[in-house]
Amino acid sequence: MPKSTRVAAYFVLLLASLTLFTENSLVLGSPPEISRRPDPLRKFKRYNGDYDIRDMHYWASAAFTGIHGYAMAGIWLAFGLGCVSFMVLKHCSGHSSPTVYHGDSSYLILFLLVVLFTFFAIAATCVIIAANQKSLQRANKLKKTISDVGRDSSQAIRRVNIAFIDMQVLLQPYDPGTCHQLSLTTHRLRRESITIQQFVYMTRQSSDQAVKILYMANLVVVTVNLVFLVAGLVLLLLHCQPGMILIIFCCWVLTTLIWFLTGVNFFFYTFVIDTCSALENFVQNPQNNSLSNILPCAQLKNNDKTLVQIGYTVHSFIKEVNSKILEVQGLVTMNEQKDISIQEVCNPFSGAPHYSYTPGNCGNKSISVGDLPSVLSKFTCYNSSRKCLDDGRFLAESSYIIVWAYSQSIQGLIRVFPDLLSLMRCSFVIEMFSDIVAHQCKPLKFSVKLLWSSALSLSIFMMILVLLWLEKVIQDRGRCFSRCSIFPRPAV
Repeated sequence: MPKSTRVAAYFVLLLASLTLFTENSLVLGSPPEISRRPDPLRKFKRYNGDYDIRDMHYWASAAFTGIHGYAMAGIWLAFGLGCVSFMVLKHCSGHSSPTVYHGDSSYLILFLLVVLFTFFAIAATCVIIAANQKSLQRANKLKKTISDVGRDSSQAIRRVNIAFIDMQVLLQPYDPGTCHQLSLTTHRLRRESITIQQFVYMTRQSSDQAVKILYMANLVVVTVNLVFLVAGLVLLLLHCQPGMILIIFCCWVLTTLIWFLTGVNFFFYTFVIDTCSALENFVQNPQNNSLSNILPCAQLKNNDKTLVQIGYTVHSFIKEVNSKILEVQGLVTMNEQKDISIQEVCNPFSGAPHYSYTPGNCGNKSISVGDLPSVLSKFTCYNSSRKCLDDGRFLAESSYIIVWAYSQSIQGLIRVFPDLLSLMRCSFVIEMFSDIVAHQCKPLKFSVKLLWSSALSLSIFMMILVLLWLEKVIQDRGRCFSRCSIFPRPAV
């Protein structure tokens, strides 16, 4: 191997080895590691922030983790331009290198090295294609999970909002204070619905097109490179010097692109690590994590107080209703209407201090609060009071309307309370993130890491192979070969 080619090979291999040992130092997804990353938008000062897909500085610092791939692409391209410039100047000056004769063993060794690294490059290409496909599938699965939960959360908020608006309409004539509180809660839920939708939109926006573009770029570049690998091996056996020079030029450019994609794939790997780390921290502590400013789950303690207040209100109302039912039952007994019995209203909330929602505690003979008006209608007076008393109808129509409004409002609240409970405790989001952390993060991280590492391997193999091709062209210059022969014909 000529001295210049040997020095170039040592140089690029040294750069590649430095890439292997230094890229991992920037990727760890814990908040301290994220904050220490250099930020190109701040003159490479520390990012000093958390995981935040809304912040361009986060994206810049995460993209910078692939700098080794970008730098190697630039160095390799500059080295290629330098080689081309040197050859052009040498050709224009009219100088030519003297022909050097090699023994048969050198031809055999160089040929075997070319075949070996061609095989390595083809194997790395196959791994990239498989890992690229798996990464796309698992990223799409993750995106679908987030979209589905975002849709379910929005639908739950819509159901709760509709129930609260109906309650406001029913209670407005009788309880303006409660209506005002319902209005405030409705507006808050709308804001949270918008926040969840924005999170889903940002997540899809930041991943959808980027993942597809990266997938296509990886697939196209490595597929074209695979074609040139096979073509290079064929042209090498045919000893087609012009064809080999064209192959070397094209593969030099492709190697530059593969190095650049190695950096981009490492950036993608960094983003996956950051995302899974943020989701895991959210599951462990929903109130204090890097997603607190993005998702409406930072006020869980206040939400628990609100849920206890709702439980206390409904529990107290139904308890008061049941006490009134006992009084009405006594009046019915006094009027000797023994064929009429009034069942107690089911109270789905436990007593103090937690007032938990426990619908399974209701007895078989109890009725729902929404059915209370149909029971009381038998005792409601719609005509003259004297005739009503004779018929045992002692409840005024105005009182019946108030009871109807309150009972329907409470029934509507009970109906949507499971949705309200899930929303205020962020159950939708926490369950989704728990599923992602438990079942999706590890396979996705493995696929993306395999994609990045195989791209790095292919980059190194291609650098070595291109230099071997270059040495082979120099070695075969001025020699005559039989077709598919490794050794040149003896000079006559």
